[in-house]
Amino acid sequence: MFDIKQELKKLPEKPGVYLMKNSDEVIIYVGKAKILKNRVRQYFQNSSKHSPKVKSMVSNIDSFEYIVTDTEVEALILENNLIKKYEPKYNIMLRDDKTYPYIKLTLNEKYPRLFMTRRLAKDKAKYFGPYTGSNIIKENLEIIHKLFPIRRCNKRFPRDFNKERPCLNYHIGQCKAPCNKLISEQEYKKYIDSAVDFLNGKHDNILKQLEAEMLSASENLEFERAAELRDKIISIKRLDEKQVIEDVGMEDKDVIGFVRAGDEAMVQIFFIRGGKMTGREHFLINNADEVSRSELLSEFIKRFYGGTPFIPKEIISQEKFDDINVIENWLSEIKGQKVIVTIPQKGEKHKLAEMAGKNAMIILEQFGEQLKREQRKTIGALEEIKNALGINKELKRIESYDISNTQGFESVASMVVFEDGKPKRSDYRKFKIKTVIGPDDYASMSEVIGRRFLRYIKEKNELKDDEQEKGKFNKLPDILFLDGGKGQISAVKKVLEELKINVLVCGMVKDSFHRTRGLIFEGREINMPYTSEGFKLITRIQDEVHRFAIEYHRRLRQQKQLHSVLDDINGIGEVRRKALMKHFGSVEKIREAEIEELAKVDGMNIKAAENIYEFFRR
Repeated sequence: MFDIKQELKKLPEKPGVYLMKNSDEVIIYVGKAKILKNRVRQYFQNSSKHSPKVKSMVSNIDSFEYIVTDTEVEALILENNLIKKYEPKYNIMLRDDKTYPYIKLTLNEKYPRLFMTRRLAKDKAKYFGPYTGSNIIKENLEIIHKLFPIRRCNKRFPRDFNKERPCLNYHIGQCKAPCNKLISEQEYKKYIDSAVDFLNGKHDNILKQLEAEMLSASENLEFERAAELRDKIISIKRLDEKQVIEDVGMEDKDVIGFVRAGDEAMVQIFFIRGGKMTGREHFLINNADEVSRSELLSEFIKRFYGGTPFIPKEIISQEKFDDINVIENWLSEIKGQKVIVTIPQKGEKHKLAEMAGKNAMIILEQFGEQLKREQRKTIGALEEIKNALGINKELKRIESYDISNTQGFESVASMVVFEDGKPKRSDYRKFKIKTVIGPDDYASMSEVIGRRFLRYIKEKNELKDDEQEKGKFNKLPDILFLDGGKGQISAVKKVLEELKINVLVCGMVKDSFHRTRGLIFEGREINMPYTSEGFKLITRIQDEVHRFAIEYHRRLRQQKQLHSVLDDINGIGEVRRKALMKHFGSVEKIREAEIEELAKVDGMNIKAAENIYEFFRR
């Protein structure tokens, strides 16, 4: 039995992180402290001075644990990592489902590539951004590939050297064919360095070079070449016009504005790279009325910069916030060079911060109601489902499963994930049924659930704490939604009991017209009003898991069809077959394509494209 009073006496007078747990051993709050003894004891003293949020949290604390660190900066780093890992109920979280696009430069490869990505890895690559949309990235990349002959293929070197002829990009002058060693690494690096300068906003030298080449081409009566260079110059200047901000210097900066209205707060960030604004973004923070402005801003900065791969040299804030010095030291440690936080009182930086604040207010006024409606469709819908089921447990993470085995083809299963009422597609999973012969949905569902939770147990036992995020099945859902009735529920519960996994199980049932009807939970059918947000969310989940299963099933059938068609073409193996289907979507579109279109497919060369074209025209 955990004795809170006795444990409080044991707290050390050192910096560290504390974790508050409820009666189910679930972590509900993570905090850092300069002195653990003083900070943790405050929660259990002078309760009349606590905010309603803190009172609610303390009433749910059944036990706590703590981790001692050497410095307050180490405590901040650990706090941030634990909040991302456990997503505690009472911590301030960014209610933002966006994944920001970046430009990735693969410096960890021979002959690096540049491409757009929304997935950030801890590798040796260099990331540019974040950008607020993919259009500006595509425009940048299009200009770069026209200016500098950097490869676009995903070949791996030295494995893929001299395996194929140079692709179409080589023949049109947009690649130097490193795949055939037609350019040295040193010469190729010059193009990469120029592309990096371009992405850092250093366009002046490039423009001067292009203008000189255009003038020379014109003097030599090479008018087609001159026109091509003119178009490149116009594209770069247009890009500059979109991004320019005057008199803020050439250093990388983020400008943060902040506004609060009632129980909501809005943060606006301007991203300035090399003196150019590359984008801006806003974040809504809920339940903001019970937290001070300085604490809100401090928590936002910790959450945001704990999850972005790029940290600027300077962060300009509209107002002061808690732990500025600690945060500066933390960011400097991550970046590997000095990072400063500025709260300007006058001048251009002050104007920028005020502009960010005004934009935050405009967004909150313009989209406040829209954001609230979105929240009713998600968080509000989950509350309705909870009430209908008669449970008190939080339903943050829902996993839903469906089996597809139509037309006598092999059975497959889909797993979709909804977090906070929104689909989390990065956690979707597909399964081929391995042990069941024929269309037996109960046995198939048992197999899938067994495989899913055995993987969970394996990852928990084998992965270290700092490797847990790498696991594909490392999270437990709060509830399972099955696309089926009592039979499937019974089969799944049996598997969970055998594995000693404690997760709620609920069935989603349809009417005779194959429309969502309601839920089956604990042996009873629960109907909800068709117009309620909870019912609409159930329908979305059921439609999504069914769509994902059918889509996977269709793809497998299509691949089987492909095997009998494309495998007969000389030079087309598994890699090219997949690339063709990804690019065109169907055999019929491949059949109709011209040689030039076929040659644009990743990993394709002119010879292979000609083989495909001739095969379908024999």
